[in-house]
Amino acid sequence: MTLAHLATPETPLDDPADVLAAARVSQREADAAEVRVLQAAVEWCALHPTESLAESASWATMQGFGDQPVGLAGDGAPLVTEFAVVELAAALGKSLDAGRAYLSEALELRYRLPKVWAKVTGGDLPAWKARTIARKTLPLPCRAHPVRTHRSAPRDRADPAGVLRRPRRRLGHPRLADALDLEDAIAKGADRLEALGSREAEGSRRATALGDMARRQLVLEFDTDPKPMVVHVHQHPDPHTGEPVLDQVVRVENVRGFALTGQLAEWCTRAATNTNGRITVKPVIDLTERIHVEAYEVPDRLSEQTRLRDHHCVFPWCTRPATATSKVDDDHATPYRNGGPTATENIGPLCRRHHRAKTHGGWRHSSPSSGSYHWTSPSGVTYTVDHHGTHDHDTDPPEH
Repeated sequence: MTLAHLATPETPLDDPADVLAAARVSQREADAAEVRVLQAAVEWCALHPTESLAESASWATMQGFGDQPVGLAGDGAPLVTEFAVVELAAALGKSLDAGRAYLSEALELRYRLPKVWAKVTGGDLPAWKARTIARKTLPLPCRAHPVRTHRSAPRDRADPAGVLRRPRRRLGHPRLADALDLEDAIAKGADRLEALGSREAEGSRRATALGDMARRQLVLEFDTDPKPMVVHVHQHPDPHTGEPVLDQVVRVENVRGFALTGQLAEWCTRAATNTNGRITVKPVIDLTERIHVEAYEVPDRLSEQTRLRDHHCVFPWCTRPATATSKVDDDHATPYRNGGPTATENIGPLCRRHHRAKTHGGWRHSSPSSGSYHWTSPSGVTYTVDHHGTHDHDTDPPEH
């Protein structure tokens, strides 16, 4: 029995027993589909062994710019080509890190946990449970979230037992790890207030730091060095007057979130006070203006404009922020050597890994309009990336 047999537009589900039956059928179908995805992931890796790199070795591969072998699971699991991971992650609608993690678990199950794999493929164990088991057996370098450790510090009155300051590797309960992170954030906030001129006692500064965190007021990372604080604010004017709206919700680039204009004014007032009044208002960056230069190099003004426009790497499903400090490149959608201009409509941010995949991995890429990107994978799957996210144009299975 399938869900289609249980409900149709003419006969909706209105009986409790039918609703439960439909839910059970849907769950079984979802479990079976997840097993097929795991099997397809393993087969994809088998189709892209690292031996293929030696057969088609290029200058880019030998120099480390092109495709490279990567180990995703423990001893006994085969190595996989890096660009194959990129393509499968996109096909599954995952970021590259999430795709690597998924493939790591699939390969761990197939090659290092054969009994668990047999239960999964036989329908005796849900795929999500098997993946949980695989995460526990993966070597540390292959895990998606490596364990972090923190340096120890002297005990103080706020933490007499030193529990919150112990290295994370000694903590037995996950909630203590959260407490450690909270303690670190409060301590840094208190130290920053002192460096900015506060003469309050440490306990008072810690209380202020905690309150500021609750009100999201220290997330702008006020620095104590001479560097200026730059805040990028995205605001839409009143559609009728064209003027800014008071107490409007605006998006603040530094926070990667939203705030009220009144809250932003308070932040800037505090910054001006703590920096002896040194606050500079820069000209508004028009994200719709066309900037064009007759050169290959992307000038700072164009780079800043396109990164603020796109917010993150424009590869399908990637969310790596396109900030000035992140490893994101200014990429020509149509290559400069092929006549692509160094202009607003042809420049977009790509993180280093996806830039390499685009340049050396067979991906085709164009920008039909400013801020919109059309991608075609080496296998012919197409995507569009714009302000609404990533759109997969090949959602229907191929006909056989």
